[in-house]
Amino acid sequence: MLGTDQLGRDYLSRLIYGSRISLLIGASAAAMSAAIGITLGLLGGYFGGRVDLVVTFIITTRLAMPVILVALAVAAFIGSSLQIVIAVLGLLLWDRFAVVTRSATLQVRSLDYIAAARSVGASTLRIILAEILPNISNALVVVATLEMAQAILLEATLSFLGLGVPPPAPSWGLMVAEGKEYMFFSPWVITIPGAALFTLVLAINLLGDGLRDLSAPENRA
Repeated sequence: MLGTDQLGRDYLSRLIYGSRISLLIGASAAAMSAAIGITLGLLGGYFGGRVDLVVTFIITTRLAMPVILVALAVAAFIGSSLQIVIAVLGLLLWDRFAVVTRSATLQVRSLDYIAAARSVGASTLRIILAEILPNISNALVVVATLEMAQAILLEATLSFLGLGVPPPAPSWGLMVAEGKEYMFFSPWVITIPGAALFTLVLAINLLGDGLRDLSAPENRA
């Protein structure tokens, strides 16, 4: 339907398979960053004091490091592969989870239902996992979709620069890089994967807004 690329490979098949790679990287990196960021945010927000100071210092240190430059340096030093891209992005994109979780936990830790849980002898772990985490999940859903979309864009950037998913895997960023030499004669070779990348990121953001509205009807405009 879309013809073939410069090497005679079916373009539609590569485009479809590239979506699997983008979604895998986005979901895996978002899950890894969520595990790190939510854990730090819950600890800092619930315990406060010195624990919060340590968590804040860790978040500040992470925010001082530019994501794309660190990802490029690590990929150039270690090498490029699907697993490395997921690990690098997962270890670099947790700061937003931590900031939002910490802020939300600070707001709810002094509410009445938390005090009631303490009064009946609930453990700290139970309070955090059963009382606080479910009540701040609305904000975390939006953060998860944002981080997933950002991970997909960063993977496309790394692949475009030759430091992401290595060929012959059909990453959309790599497809754009491979087609840039033919952009004046066959502009569709870069337009199609670029449009697919835009559509996927937009769809993920809209999905996050929909899930937030579904789980918190009072937030609907």
